[in-house]
Amino acid sequence: MQEKRASESRVIRANRVFPGDTNNHGTLFGGSIMSEMDMVASISAARHARAGCVTASMDSVEFLVPIRMTDYVCFESFVIWTGTSSMEVFVKVTAEDMQTGERRIAATSFATFIALENGKPVKVPQVIPETEEEQQLHEIALERAKRRQERKEISKKVAEFISLDRL
Repeated sequence: MQEKRASESRVIRANRVFPGDTNNHGTLFGGSIMSEMDMVASISAARHARAGCVTASMDSVEFLVPIRMTDYVCFESFVIWTGTSSMEVFVKVTAEDMQTGERRIAATSFATFIALENGKPVKVPQVIPETEEEQQLHEIALERAKRRQERKEISKKVAEFISLDRL
């Protein structure tokens, strides 16, 4: 299976922030940010795999600075690591003040996707990181995958004892 450069999966999407998008603090809703992160990450995964993809996890979602109504927000994603059928996608959210041009990293996330065809996992191409940012993210991806698997095992154990009963 052929390898692909990380840049081939890069997705960039920009939005303005309007009053209806904000919470009572006048900043963009965290849930809206997460939804957009998942959307761009899913496109990156599909571009890389050229197959249907499902979100397996979104971990390490970090909200670093608030996004205000005076900002526009840019979501950027690309595949940084691959397993057999899984892909880790890095998402970077940048806020830019429309008046001053000041840019800030507002949020980051790592999302894992599984490539599927007819409901079954399929192999994905290995990823080739090229830029310094891509290389550094790629180098620490195996450790994140290990921690993600450990958290998944803990979540499975929790699911065994939590109640399905309604209050």
